[in-house]
Amino acid sequence: MVTTAFVFAGQGAQTVGMGKALFEKHPRARELFGRAGEALGFDLAKACFEGPQETLNRTDICQPALLVHGIAALETCEAKPAAEAAAGLSLGEYTACVFAGALEFETAVRLVKRRGQWMQEACEAVPSGMASILGLRREGVAQACREAGGIVGIANINAPGQIVISGENGALARAVENCKALGAKRAIPLKVAGAYHSLLMKPAQDKMQAELAQATFRAPRVPIVCNVDAKPTMDPERLRRNLSVQITSSVLWEDSIRVIGAQKYYEFGPGRVLAGLIRKIDEKAEVESIE
Repeated sequence: MVTTAFVFAGQGAQTVGMGKALFEKHPRARELFGRAGEALGFDLAKACFEGPQETLNRTDICQPALLVHGIAALETCEAKPAAEAAAGLSLGEYTACVFAGALEFETAVRLVKRRGQWMQEACEAVPSGMASILGLRREGVAQACREAGGIVGIANINAPGQIVISGENGALARAVENCKALGAKRAIPLKVAGAYHSLLMKPAQDKMQAELAQATFRAPRVPIVCNVDAKPTMDPERLRRNLSVQITSSVLWEDSIRVIGAQKYYEFGPGRVLAGLIRKIDEKAEVESIE
């Protein structure tokens, strides 16, 4: 039985001002933002604290920003207990790897900057998008995507009745209509640059695979439950592989939380998105969000 697990926010949680209170109050947070800025070659703290939101939303900026904020929130939290497992939503899996000692901080910061750049390039290559499907089981959503034709599929299984699909615009529109015909309560277009966690991200995956091959991975000190298979691992080579495959694969967040089965979760990062999802997955779980 896992008593405590740490979880880390993914892309979309970023807001202007994130981390500013930590930066002003804690020398450790200032150190982390400074180290990240040196690794990235630009002032990450300024982008986080001053924005504008359009700048912070850029994938090559928001991805390192979220990682640094998550680690700063973690390392300045004085009341946290020891964790027995960790997980992160998409980008947050890199933050989980830093927490668990599988990746060095600067290495991860540089990796997610490149991840963001290459994902943005893939978004710009083909008109594409994502939509949140509410109130339809995953089997129905999968059927809707199969019958749509083209490149479209399940990007995130976030919680019961909350699934995100992703793909090229035409196929995505057909899949949305199919979902509605199969009984989905709502289909909400998402404000994103393109089709994350779809086959359209294959060029980004190929580049990240080569980049990850050069990075040093170590065995984590606690099991990390990975997005791609919802299985815990302490194998550094499996973590390396999964971070590459993750870019084009479905994020199995609901499955991951069920596998962890913790009594209490600590969410590190801006907002409370993961807390909301976890409470839908496991009503008995306690969640504390730490920004």
